Amino acid sequence: MNELPVVVIGAGPQGLAAAAHLTERGIAVTVVERGDEPAAAVSEWGHVRLFSSWPELTDTAARRLLEPTGWTAPHSGYPTGAEWVAGYLDPLARVFGDRVVYSTTVTGVARKGRDLMVDSGRKGQPFIVHTRDTQGAEGRISARAVIDASGTWTLPNPAGADGLPALGERAAVAASRISYRIPEDVSACAGQHLVVIGAGHSAVHAVLRLSELARRTPGTRVTWLLRRGTTGNVLGGGAGDELPERAALGTRARKVIEAGVVEVVTGFRVAEFHDEAAGLRIVAENGKEVDGVSRVFALTGFRPDVSILSEMRIDLDASLEAVAGIAEEINPNVHSCGSIGATGARDLTQPEPDFFIVGAKSYGRAPTFLALTGFEQVRSVAAHLAGDHAGAERNELVLPDTGVCGGSGDFDGAGSSCCAAPVIQLEPTRVAVG
Repeated sequence: MNELPVVVIGAGPQGLAAAAHLTERGIAVTVVERGDEPAAAVSEWGHVRLFSSWPELTDTAARRLLEPTGWTAPHSGYPTGAEWVAGYLDPLARVFGDRVVYSTTVTGVARKGRDLMVDSGRKGQPFIVHTRDTQGAEGRISARAVIDASGTWTLPNPAGADGLPALGERAAVAASRISYRIPEDVSACAGQHLVVIGAGHSAVHAVLRLSELARRTPGTRVTWLLRRGTTGNVLGGGAGDELPERAALGTRARKVIEAGVVEVVTGFRVAEFHDEAAGLRIVAENGKEVDGVSRVFALTGFRPDVSILSEMRIDLDASLEAVAGIAEEINPNVHSCGSIGATGARDLTQPEPDFFIVGAKSYGRAPTFLALTGFEQVRSVAAHLAGDHAGAERNELVLPDTGVCGGSGDFDGAGSSCCAAPVIQLEPTRVAVG
């Protein structure tokens, strides 16, 4: 078994960091990436600027691997997703060469010769990672351990307030009326009625981008629909946030709202979409309506895709779909990302020995993930797999104070939830990469 590699699913920030820590400890590793380049998901939002600075976006073992190649760690500034890839993730992936397998999707993980029900001899069997490439060719990779760092990017939450697509939502998506991504080029939207749904940083980014279009193009209307009854938890952690770029998002959003560039509708929980001659008519559960809508940007977070783990014995929290061992610690009703401590191998352990879910996927639907917490996770997991149990137990995570609360404890009320001051509601598109 020890002669087999550890298979890492996903060549994103946490997957590549896991590979760096494993390599540094002399453990063979194979990284499987669905995209044709490293960090394909990050590249899809490459036009968005991160609210974390460069020192918070690079892993320690990765830096140690990169520095002998002549790479120099950026010391300041806030990169876009594309700059993060070009300046760090792509050079890191090149260090691993053909140990990163691109254009290959993991379709399932199992124990050799054992389905989910079988106990006998299970722990002694290697993992079998089933794959399919872009040509449809199927493959199997044997592994001593598996680290699932595949993230949540491929499974955005729907606009429907009950967690399922609203009536008419699928048809509106098919008609290109609804997008689940932050828009890049919005020029084609000039003169239209545009709606943003969501309360996290992705939604704030979209609102600001569309507000710029509205300022320079008469007739462009921007409406921001919030499920909450107040904007208090959306518009900023202010001086309490030690990530100034994140605090600035809320400040800028407040200004465009006060200037009348953006209309905010609170307490709007989407139930139905109706595609009519004048545009989409959006109906809330309480009967409120917004009509004449040309495009909707539904930025309501993400959830993990666990379909590839149907033959793995895993333990996920019933409400968050997070790894059960860390669910209480990361519960967004209680914690902001700044109040969350380190989560290591002990917390991430699954009923299936030597199988770990890390990164944004380990947080499930909880929107409080930061890149730094993921780097600490994979450092600890790599130590565990190397037999360095003291190293696995050690806490090397240092987070800035955020002044930000991800809680929904006051979902219906007018006050803030678990923090003393009004704060921004965190949401995975930003936090997953911050």
